[in-house]
Amino acid sequence: MRKIAVLLIFTFLVNCNDDVEPVGNSNGDVIEPPFEITQISFKADLNATLFEDIVLDFDGVEFFTAVIPYGVDIKSLIPSIVTNPENGFIKLDEINYQNNTTSHNFSKEVNVDIFNTNQTDYRSYKIRLTYFTGLPIISINTDNIPVDSRDFYVSGELDLFGGLIFDDIDMTSILIRGRGNSTWFNPKRPYQIKFDTKTSILGLPEDRKWVLLAEYSDKSLIRNKIAYEMGAISSLDYSPKGEYVEVFLNNNHLGTYVLTQKVEESNNRVNIGDEGYLIEIDQNYRVDPDDVFFTPTIFTQQYYTNVFNIKAPNISYDTPEFTLIEDHINSFEAVLFGPDFTDPDVGYRSFIDIDSFVDWFLINEIAKTVDAQWYSSIYFTYVPGEKIKMGPIWDFDLSFGNVDYADSQYTEGYWIKYNPWFSRMFEDPYFENLVSERFNFYYQNLDNFNTKIDEFSSYLSVSQSYNYDVWQTLGTYVWPNPVWFDTYQEEVDYVKQWLLARMNWLNQEFGF
Repeated sequence: MRKIAVLLIFTFLVNCNDDVEPVGNSNGDVIEPPFEITQISFKADLNATLFEDIVLDFDGVEFFTAVIPYGVDIKSLIPSIVTNPENGFIKLDEINYQNNTTSHNFSKEVNVDIFNTNQTDYRSYKIRLTYFTGLPIISINTDNIPVDSRDFYVSGELDLFGGLIFDDIDMTSILIRGRGNSTWFNPKRPYQIKFDTKTSILGLPEDRKWVLLAEYSDKSLIRNKIAYEMGAISSLDYSPKGEYVEVFLNNNHLGTYVLTQKVEESNNRVNIGDEGYLIEIDQNYRVDPDDVFFTPTIFTQQYYTNVFNIKAPNISYDTPEFTLIEDHINSFEAVLFGPDFTDPDVGYRSFIDIDSFVDWFLINEIAKTVDAQWYSSIYFTYVPGEKIKMGPIWDFDLSFGNVDYADSQYTEGYWIKYNPWFSRMFEDPYFENLVSERFNFYYQNLDNFNTKIDEFSSYLSVSQSYNYDVWQTLGTYVWPNPVWFDTYQEEVDYVKQWLLARMNWLNQEFGF
């Protein structure tokens, strides 16, 4: 018993010793334990772009983190690293580091390894720096030439800082012009950019043209993004994707934007091949002089200001291609509004991809997208020999209760159902049943949509603050807001509450 007691006391004393002693391996070699890092900082006297020292926060396990102000050269910073014991041997991303001397690129997550004296063992840490708001940053330089036209491009250069998640794009030539209709007249303007060659940006499939949505009227900044989430789980062939960015134009901070894919014919977007058509139902006063359009017999009798604008391909009037699409839509409408329209073989179902019509309807009806009843941004495609497909979805800043000039602001009541095509289809019990059944799929995803809204608002927690420092619109009326709030969180909560009430109303209507 005395031998056991002595052994326990000896073990206790060894474990209480603060000094970690070298140990031997099976060959008798002495292996020292690795050093530890007790502090990482960036000192202003070592880094010319810093105005004050920055000490990183440590989670006690692995990560050192900090927020780095805009303007600091995050791609070339000299860290100061304190180790215990002092003068530990360190590597940053496998590169030997000399304390207070070696600069490093911290725009991405950096691996830090600290070794024991004989470099037989090491301990790993990570440095994760958030630059500015944490969003990717697009900087566009046009040599101060103003971008004040929707018709004419301005030459410029674009630099993308991708941050922790996305790849960077170094200075590359682009063209930039304004875009949008009513949104163009807001103080915070939307833009279209065009690369010289097809380019992947923010992990999205490569293409030349991209859109910068300003979201000026949508103070939650999330309405388009949540619609994209609905599109992503739909049966539509293509739905746009977008990522949040900070935008600087000629060194002026313009705030939070959504860089998104443009609705256009492309292998990576609306893929209609060499013979297909992409059509937008639009207003006659909004078409450009070189646009080619037609006016179907029935739809445009009800809405005489509408035209069916052929977005792709580039064709001329009085050509076989023009005649084909015009005749096909007129034939479709004649059947849709004819006496045998419910017949599955010769009725409207023989002309359309019904799943795409159902999903396009539901996404827009859930959001009560004001323009999608009949006005604009109503896209569909037709490939000869195939059926007409609705989509893609587009333009949701004036949705989810964000309009004061139409009944689409209210959570109750139908809106898209009064589109003449859909109004007629709802006279067919088969179509109505399909819509009811498919709605349940979106209703079951309500929690997922709410989770996404929370994720977006959290992701924008810093960015939105800078955005509203620039634009000062919180707590004020911006056309066409039906309501407005003093805080960003209240704007987000309104979207969630509106969506919940809307979904519950539709759920009652569809009998679930």
